[in-house]
Amino acid sequence: MDSQIEARPWLRQNEWEVRFEWGPTGVEAVAAGAVVIVDVLRFTTAVDAGVGRGVAVFPYRWKDSSAQDFADQVGAVLADPGDPLGPSLSPVSLLPLGPQDRVVLPSPNGSTCAAIAHDKGAVVVAACLRNAHAVGDWLNQTTPAVTVIACGERWEDRSLRPSLEDYLGAGAVISTLTGTRSPEAAAAADAWTAARTRIRDVLADCVSGREATARGWGRDLDFAAEVDVSAAVPLLRDGCFVDARAGR
Repeated sequence: MDSQIEARPWLRQNEWEVRFEWGPTGVEAVAAGAVVIVDVLRFTTAVDAGVGRGVAVFPYRWKDSSAQDFADQVGAVLADPGDPLGPSLSPVSLLPLGPQDRVVLPSPNGSTCAAIAHDKGAVVVAACLRNAHAVGDWLNQTTPAVTVIACGERWEDRSLRPSLEDYLGAGAVISTLTGTRSPEAAAAADAWTAARTRIRDVLADCVSGREATARGWGRDLDFAAEVDVSAAVPLLRDGCFVDARAGR
């Protein structure tokens, strides 16, 4: 990837302070001083739900046996989608937790993008519709160079499936940033402006929203559709997301 980027430097969007790209490959191509990870249904919304309550949230790339080993290593509870009483990738499942809790959230999309950005030396922040304005305000005071990544979903062959909810979530963050915008970033912000007044219906009717409804995740969908109700700024520090405002 690095050699390809060197041969095609225009892929980096370096002429602008605010850039936009898709998925893990986009992180590798365009990572700037700060990278905002957007995975609205459901990873970054779950991160915001936990961090907003003082929970230390550890991202993890894989949903296999190594996840439990990692959770044991960091002294955290592994989110289990099969446990209706315990924490899972469902944002609302994290609401009963508090500052004493540590949770590992496996996610092949959001966690993978966060890990790649961290490995490239970027400041990594998790954003969703709930905290888009808070994240944007914090970044405006921190760094002018920002790449916003819409994580997207996966087809069965593991190729990237761009998802509307992540595109709009990225646009919500970009709309608050004061730096110059690449055409890609500006288009995402415009899409958010067009959808904002009917965002609950847009989320419910898009492919991922229909999947959420079919899987019984209606409460998560409603929670994710709430705009700018959270002041949390989940910052990846020492392997886990914590609230940047708390100076932890």
